[in-house]
Amino acid sequence: APLRALQPPEAPTWPDTFAARLGALALLQTLNADLLSNPSATLTLDRWCAAHQLAPDGSKIVAERVAGVEKSASPEVRKALGIGTEGALRYRRVRLRCGERVLSEADNWYRPDLLTPEMNQTLNTTDTSFGRVAQPLRFRRQTLSARLLWRPLPEGWEMGAKIPEQGQAPLDMPAHVLEHRAMLTLPDGRAFSALVETYTSGVMAFPWAGALKTPSHE
Repeated sequence: APLRALQPPEAPTWPDTFAARLGALALLQTLNADLLSNPSATLTLDRWCAAHQLAPDGSKIVAERVAGVEKSASPEVRKALGIGTEGALRYRRVRLRCGERVLSEADNWYRPDLLTPEMNQTLNTTDTSFGRVAQPLRFRRQTLSARLLWRPLPEGWEMGAKIPEQGQAPLDMPAHVLEHRAMLTLPDGRAFSALVETYTSGVMAFPWAGALKTPSHE
């Protein structure tokens, strides 16, 4: 099914102003730093979901496996996982939802030969997150890249680069705003999982607080 980042359709919109763009940039960098400094994206999004009231009923993050989807691993991924073109590699896609909002999608290529039969069975038949299933392996996560897919303000804005003119329409947020690429390795250093995590503009689906205000010193 195609990804709709802001769900339901009546999700809040932000104005297209400099203050809102600056706020969006700060929020994306804050989320990026939180994700980089914590081993579990799920728990990080749990806190983000609660802090920004993205689910009216206070729901926590739910992992939802997307069945029936296949995506071939690139030669680079196969090389990083130490497996040739004929070696067995499995693919899994999972969405992380906060209530009805999809906050991220993860593509995961992994080596079933480095997991236990029980782990492979759980991954094949349930929505349990990969990290939770593989936790007994005492794996380590190595982030390869973290990049903004959307820049609310142009590069160099703080040095005088041209800033988009304020518009009457709401701020146009793309479906995907942040991407992380990572490898999971066993204690002996062997890589067994390659991840591409894509975060959606659903992470910002809450009302804009308004113009920046100067704190009162009264």
